[in-house]
Amino acid sequence: MAKRLFDITMSTFGLIVFSPIMLLVALAILITMGRPILYRAHRAGRDGTTFRMAKFRSMHAAGTEGASHHSGDDDPRITRVGAFLRRTKFDELPQLTNVIIGNMSLVGPRPETPEYAARYTPEQQVILSVRPGITDYASIEFSDLGSILSGGDPDKAYFEKVWEPKMELRMKYVRERSFWVDLKIIFRTLAAVLPSGKAAP
Repeated sequence: MAKRLFDITMSTFGLIVFSPIMLLVALAILITMGRPILYRAHRAGRDGTTFRMAKFRSMHAAGTEGASHHSGDDDPRITRVGAFLRRTKFDELPQLTNVIIGNMSLVGPRPETPEYAARYTPEQQVILSVRPGITDYASIEFSDLGSILSGGDPDKAYFEKVWEPKMELRMKYVRERSFWVDLKIIFRTLAAVLPSGKAAP
């Protein structure tokens, strides 16, 4: 209950504070890419329930349907505005509405597509016992994911270089979660997106 109250309070505050930026981002997308402004991706939530996660669109609309939700920084579908949004993480701001609705939390394991969540081992199923979040240990460790997935097949690189470490970090969060852990992750996430570099979990 306390976590949910914190999520609602901070997400509402975040929407108010970031509303000018979100308006500018929406206008930039509308002018340079047209509609839709938001990309709504199907993700596996708590107990495996599917929901639609909101993000500001960073790619050309054509060619995104049916494609992998992973992409490297060199993906030709990414627009100039989209590259800026990904670098600053502004593309994630609409997920504050997902938090208020209740299908996400500020902090929790980043959600996978239902198809990828179906790959979870029995041990990894514990990840689905909590609400997915905007950020977690794995988000900090792989804050430069676009760079890691560049230069080849992003899906292949994801499963070879990222999948297992991410699973371990997601399960680590479920085991250790607390109000103080959430605060630590929020502050480290802010540090990770600053130009100074990546923060270690």
